Amino acid sequence: MAGIPLSDDYPVRRVPTVTYALIAVNVAAYLLSPLSLLAVWYDAGDLPRQCAVEHYFLRWAAIPVELLGGAQVEGAGPCPAPGHTKVAWVSALTSMFMHGGALHLIGNMVYLFVFGPVVEDRLGRLRYLGLYLGSGLVATYAFALSQASAEVPLVGASGAISGVLGAYLLVQHRSRVVTLVLVIVPVRLPGWALVGTYFILQYFLYVSMSAYPGSDTGVAYAAHVYGFIAGAMGALLMHRIRWRSGIRRSDVY
Repeated sequence: MAGIPLSDDYPVRRVPTVTYALIAVNVAAYLLSPLSLLAVWYDAGDLPRQCAVEHYFLRWAAIPVELLGGAQVEGAGPCPAPGHTKVAWVSALTSMFMHGGALHLIGNMVYLFVFGPVVEDRLGRLRYLGLYLGSGLVATYAFALSQASAEVPLVGASGAISGVLGAYLLVQHRSRVVTLVLVIVPVRLPGWALVGTYFILQYFLYVSMSAYPGSDTGVAYAAHVYGFIAGAMGALLMHRIRWRSGIRRSDVY
């Protein structure tokens, strides 16, 4: 992502309970997974833990070929078949709360912690939750369509959080965000500049990866791009509906 945001100067009017709940669920899902060193209830040893991780991803992660109606992927290698029956569309939801490692989790949660409360305050809690989940689903299926035959699991909240950033660009782009540039230099940037730069970078990388498949980095840039677009469009639609219904900003919870 483009820089590390630390804070936004928009004064939220109420506790962002949905954002905090989403962060808590993401963190809990990671800590309870076989990827976490705190999950001591999984079998010890390299191979048992490796198999536990593989089965975890095969069961709960979104796999493009499955999402588009293909056969359930059973995995390969020394690990036995997981032996579960998977509902593909459910995995499109559960994959949004899975992460491939602690750094992956932290990076996503930092962005959600900074931008989520602003969008939640501007849209209202229920609309914000719907936008988050909807953007994540759009991002997941868009990625699946771009990689229709892929059997590699897709995990992470990046698509949904990209939707939050897209909504932020529409509803509160005038804020200023304290951002760590080059990891060590704090700079106050306009929100629109930071979020816009993020989208441009993700789009450029998505186009580049599409043009040169052999340079794939393992990052689902398509999910980021389409999640962002879905969030922006969703926020625009919500604002129009609210304006036409005569609901004031202070009335939305």
